[in-house]
Amino acid sequence: MASDNHGAETQEVEKTAQDNGLEEATQEQPQVSGKDWEKAIAERDGRIAELEQQVAEAAKNAETAELLRNEIAELKAQGESDRIDFKLQLAGVRNVKAARAVLADHGGDVDALKEAEPWLFEEPPSPKKASGKTGLPNAGTSTDEGKTLKRWRKLAGLDETDDE
Repeated sequence: MASDNHGAETQEVEKTAQDNGLEEATQEQPQVSGKDWEKAIAERDGRIAELEQQVAEAAKNAETAELLRNEIAELKAQGESDRIDFKLQLAGVRNVKAARAVLADHGGDVDALKEAEPWLFEEPPSPKKASGKTGLPNAGTSTDEGKTLKRWRKLAGLDETDDE
């Protein structure tokens, strides 16, 4: 009778394994005696839980990877947009938004846009010469020859009485 009971328990374990899609797991496991079946089932349940956890982690990692890919794509798009804005500003654009609206018509080429639509860009400032007088004496020079010579002698560490 114990062997009949053992056969029924083995069939039940195999049926449970088949229901969980683990036919191969039952074939890998050696046949167990009547009193070790609870231990074998517990080990299988532990393995099933471990595999389910791995599947969940893989799904989570796939989701995380997809989120990171999306973030990378957004950052690349933002970087490209910033690069275009920077080029337009360097070219002296008056209105970045307006220039971006017509930039696509010129193949994204800022120089071509500047040539075709000069009204969008400011004229480069002409260099101004420094002119005028402050009315103050030059700060670094002295107008008196004696003061200048005395100052240089002092800086050189020479006596005023040294005449060479």
